[in-house]
Amino acid sequence: MSRKTELVLAAVLLAEIAIFAGTTDYFLTIGNLFEIGRFTTALGLLALAMTPVIVTGGIDLSVGAMMGLAAVSLGILHQDWHWPMPVAIAGALGVGAIGGGLNGACVSRFGLPPLIVTLGSLALFRGVAEGLTGGTASYSNFPAAFHAIGQGYLGGIVPAQLPLLAAAAIATYVLLQRSTIGRAWYAIGFGDAGARYAGLPVTRRLTQVYVISGLAAALAAVVYVAHIGQARSDAGNGYELNAITAVVLGGASVTGGRGTVAGTLLGLFILAVLQNGLQLAALPSELVGVLTGVVLVGAIALDRLRSSRPPSLPASSQPVASQPSQELSMKNTQVAAICIAILAGAMVVAGTNAWLFRALTRNSAPAVAGAADPSPTGRRLVIAMMPKAKGDPYFVSCRLGAEEAARELGVDLIWDGPTGLDAARQNELVESWITRRVDAIAVSVENRASISTALRKARARGIKVITWDADAEPDARDYFVNQATPEGIGTTLVDEAARLMDATGDFAIVTGALAAPNQNAWIAVIRERLASTYPHMRLVTIQPSDDDRDKAFAEAQTIMRVYPDVKLIMAISAPAVPGAAEAVRQANRRDVRVMGLSLPNMNKPYVHDDIVQTVVLWNTTNLGYLTVRAAALAANGTLSPGATSLDGGRLGAIEVRGEEVLLGTPLVMTKENIDGFDF
Repeated sequence: MSRKTELVLAAVLLAEIAIFAGTTDYFLTIGNLFEIGRFTTALGLLALAMTPVIVTGGIDLSVGAMMGLAAVSLGILHQDWHWPMPVAIAGALGVGAIGGGLNGACVSRFGLPPLIVTLGSLALFRGVAEGLTGGTASYSNFPAAFHAIGQGYLGGIVPAQLPLLAAAAIATYVLLQRSTIGRAWYAIGFGDAGARYAGLPVTRRLTQVYVISGLAAALAAVVYVAHIGQARSDAGNGYELNAITAVVLGGASVTGGRGTVAGTLLGLFILAVLQNGLQLAALPSELVGVLTGVVLVGAIALDRLRSSRPPSLPASSQPVASQPSQELSMKNTQVAAICIAILAGAMVVAGTNAWLFRALTRNSAPAVAGAADPSPTGRRLVIAMMPKAKGDPYFVSCRLGAEEAARELGVDLIWDGPTGLDAARQNELVESWITRRVDAIAVSVENRASISTALRKARARGIKVITWDADAEPDARDYFVNQATPEGIGTTLVDEAARLMDATGDFAIVTGALAAPNQNAWIAVIRERLASTYPHMRLVTIQPSDDDRDKAFAEAQTIMRVYPDVKLIMAISAPAVPGAAEAVRQANRRDVRVMGLSLPNMNKPYVHDDIVQTVVLWNTTNLGYLTVRAAALAANGTLSPGATSLDGGRLGAIEVRGEEVLLGTPLVMTKENIDGFDF
């Protein structure tokens, strides 16, 4: 990439910063800019290592899965094998080097396509990581000195992992652009056959590039675990595509032979600033993926189109001065694509801010009855509320109640969260809301250990923290809005199962996520009640659905094949009940009963068809409604320590027991009464 093109990309980045600085007051602060660097470090390590891979004409799709395997290896070595932390880190890096060497050997020695090789190793590494943990185990409680790598600050300002990213960038620059090894990589990218004829050790150089990629993935896993506080097999999920995006946006050619470290860093920070700016503007997080995808596809398409276009003159007769002009023209098309995406994002931000301004100017109007008192600064309260997964029908129903309460109270509600179960994404959003200085944060926790550090930081900044649906560590939040006690839910579930099974026989559970704290608490109560009250009932297996209906369908099919004598499937995730019911319907296993926790509207056809016998749940709309009310009352000081009740609006007086706000007892819905519920 020419120096001039890098300057153009830098100008694009500066323009992006200027746009977001003008649309939100919280963007252009020292703290926020350093936080962008914090959340970019792990991805940046992958992108830097991906640059020489793509320069050689290859690709490495396995880096995200290697992060998961290295993270699990770190946890096993330190906590199961009791290795000292530095030695365990070295062991995890060794796992990354071995995995990278496997990819390199397949590509360089056996001549296999990098896309196929790394696609296979992606499945291999992720499968091994899940096998080592059984898909359920995770490792936490690492030493405080280790957590300082991902959570600490140098001088109270600079995130501790930023020097690591800077060192990696310098090392990659020297190796790629200032060494004979780097020149060999560029030569291989232009054509490995020509590189061999030139006497270059192609096999060795290709192996080296994949070993470095594996090492970088393992190092990124160490930073990731230190930041999140937990080692899980799904660490790094999807990171490989983001790393490739940063490299390609930085000007590297997917056909090889072109790419620079400076370009990769510019592409990386263009994406990071775009994501951070949209989050601070309270726009849906999916917009980042849409804009990034448009830019990536456009840049690759233009790159391939230009590279495949034959020159108008033979290469030997073209003026030398025309070659930089052609390169600059091609790069400018990529820059144009980036600019279009940035401008589109800016237009969305500007339009949204104009709408918010009009909404905020209504403060001069009389407050509605029951509205919350304003914040101590006299402005409207801003409440940020996060579900585990935005697309889950359960949380869609909760959102309806949350928006109803926000309208009643006259507060601004930000509703955002991961599209799937993603603890790291929850952390990122909490950090952005801290920077935005919202008045209250309400989170349905996907992973207790990983998010508690970020929530403690929010409390230290004076932000009220509410958890709902699933709790964090008690010292990480002010109140937990509990839909029902674990004892109430677990007891109701097992008692209904006993009624349907005549208190004897085998049954299975299809849960949401195996690490979900609320569901694990229910299962613990179920086990205790089985042991004390129903000794002739046997729980044969617990399988995850990841809150996905199709996966629940597949898991239920497997359960009926592996355990043919099972009499009942208990699904304790909203999408899992209809998924299991459909599996029973298609298998024509009317001897298998289905029950569980879910929404009535999702299950009415199965209930009336006698496939689902019982649906247990609380009113999800009321849960969202109560959460916003509790957050608003905590933010304005009305709900304070020692309170025994709060004003629940249309729900009446709500009991507060210590730090728990109790919604009420679970609902039991059967064929006789399910039509009376509409949510």
